[in-house]
Amino acid sequence: MTDIAPDAPRAPDAISTSLFAFSIVYGGMVCIAGVLANKQVALGPLAVEAGIFAFLILVATSSAVAELHGRALANRLVLIGFIPLIMSMLLTALVLTIPAAPDMAPDRLAAFNLILGSTPRIWVAGIIAYGISQFLNVTIFSWLKRESGRFLWLRSAVASVLSQVVDTLLFISIAFYGVFPIAELIAGQALAKVVLSIVLVPFLIMLLVGIGRRLDRA
Repeated sequence: MTDIAPDAPRAPDAISTSLFAFSIVYGGMVCIAGVLANKQVALGPLAVEAGIFAFLILVATSSAVAELHGRALANRLVLIGFIPLIMSMLLTALVLTIPAAPDMAPDRLAAFNLILGSTPRIWVAGIIAYGISQFLNVTIFSWLKRESGRFLWLRSAVASVLSQVVDTLLFISIAFYGVFPIAELIAGQALAKVVLSIVLVPFLIMLLVGIGRRLDRA
């Protein structure tokens, strides 16, 4: 009988190329979404915070992972996404508490503090809205796939629209309820996100699914 050393290295679990690539993209979008949200952009008659573009990429990426690798791995990706999200918030809070260098231009310091100095209430709202809306997106997308197995573009649009509406309701209610009237803001943001989810997300998901299949074949 051959003895095996107790500290012998284990072979790493296999991970597909597409899952590895999508995980990197997902982590980056989780971190940048909150920064981009500081700017409102005009899309025709609609005004929407620019963080929606990163968030739609999150939706498309998690849906593509669900399509290629199943609901369980997609949910795990969403769960792991909390790590870079929370780490980026903690690191931002740390940097904000460290005194600025004496020779830093005052206008640059003021702009940095204004953009990154979100209140804890907004941070909490972002974490809750992210988790619930992303898990909801994966759940709806996977359920529609199990029921029909076809119409990728339709499954993408339906799951994205519903999850984005929930994201808007949660984030704005938690972050701003009692600060100022939020009904008009919720309606405007939800409408903009619904339009973008219908127009943009299905094409993004089909593109990512195609890229993922090519990466895995290679």
